Amino acid sequence: MNISIVIPLLNEDESLPELTSWIERVMKENDFSYEVIFVDDGSTDNSWKVIESQSAANPAIKGIKFRRNYGKSAALNVAFEAALGDVVITMDADLQDSPDEIPELYKMITVDGFDLVSGWKKKRYDPLSKTIPTKLFNWATRRASGINNLHDFNCGLKAYKKEVVKNIEVYGEMHRYIPVIAKWAGFTKIEEKVVQHRERKYGTTKFGLSRFIYGFLDLMSITFVSKFGKRPMHVFGFLGTISFFLGGSISLYLIIEKVYKSVNAIPTRDVTDKPLFYLALVAMIIGTQLFLAGFLGELISRSSANRNHYQIDKRI
Repeated sequence: MNISIVIPLLNEDESLPELTSWIERVMKENDFSYEVIFVDDGSTDNSWKVIESQSAANPAIKGIKFRRNYGKSAALNVAFEAALGDVVITMDADLQDSPDEIPELYKMITVDGFDLVSGWKKKRYDPLSKTIPTKLFNWATRRASGINNLHDFNCGLKAYKKEVVKNIEVYGEMHRYIPVIAKWAGFTKIEEKVVQHRERKYGTTKFGLSRFIYGFLDLMSITFVSKFGKRPMHVFGFLGTISFFLGGSISLYLIIEKVYKSVNAIPTRDVTDKPLFYLALVAMIIGTQLFLAGFLGELISRSSANRNHYQIDKRI
C-alpha cells in the first residue's frame, strides 16, 4: 500500500464528507493505493456516523473510535500502530489542510529520501493572539532541539516514512514535538514544505491559549527525558554533588574562621548565629536530596522493561 492517511478528529461531522471526497479524488488522480484512518477522539456530534457511512461506501475508509476524549497524541499513536502504508500522512479534519499537498509530500519521502516532511503554513489565517505565541513556541523548539530548518513544528500536515511511525511513541501532548522525537530516535533526514493554510470552513477551533503553556512544559519534559532518561544520575548526581560541595565548603570555612578567631582572641559570633551557615546547611540538604533522586532514578531506569531497547537501522 502506498499511503496511509491519518486524521484525528473531534466534532467535525460537517467537514468529513467534503474532506473524504477530496481525498478520494486526489488518490484516484494519482493512482495511489491508500487507506484513510479516521480517529474519533470522543466526539459528541455525528462524526462517527459519518465515518461509518463513508466506510460503507469506500472500504479504504477506516475508523477508530475512542470511548472518551484522550487527546491528539493518543489518536495519532493508535493510528500509527494500525497504519499499513509505506508513507504515512497526517492531516487535520477541519479542511484547513489541503489533500492536494499529498502527492508532493509522498514524492519527498519516496523519491527524495526524507524520513519526515513537516508542513509550514507560511501564510496563516489566524489572529495575532495565535500567530505570535506560535512563532515564540517554534523559536524555542528550534533552539532546544537543534532542528533549525523547521518553522512550524505543530503543523498537522506531515508525511512520514513508515519506519518512523513504527519506532516512535507519541503520548501526553507530545504530538507537537514529533519531529523532535523522530530526530532523537535516529531519523535525522527531516525537511519542510510550504503548504497552503485554508480558513476554517465549519465549526470552531479546539485549541486555546493554554496549549502554549503546556507546550513549553512538554518541551522541557521531552528534552530532559531524551537526554537523561537512561542516565538520571548524570544530572541529579552532578547537581547534587555541586550543591553539597558548595554547602560543605562554606560550613568548613565558617568553622575554620571560628577556630582561628577563638585561638587569637578575636571577637566573633557563633557559627550558628550567622545566616551564611543556614544557607550552607540548606545547600547540603538539597545536594543530598538531588543525589538520592538521581540514585532512585537509576534504580527505576535499570528496572525498566525497555532499558536496553535501541533503534536498529540495518542488520547483515
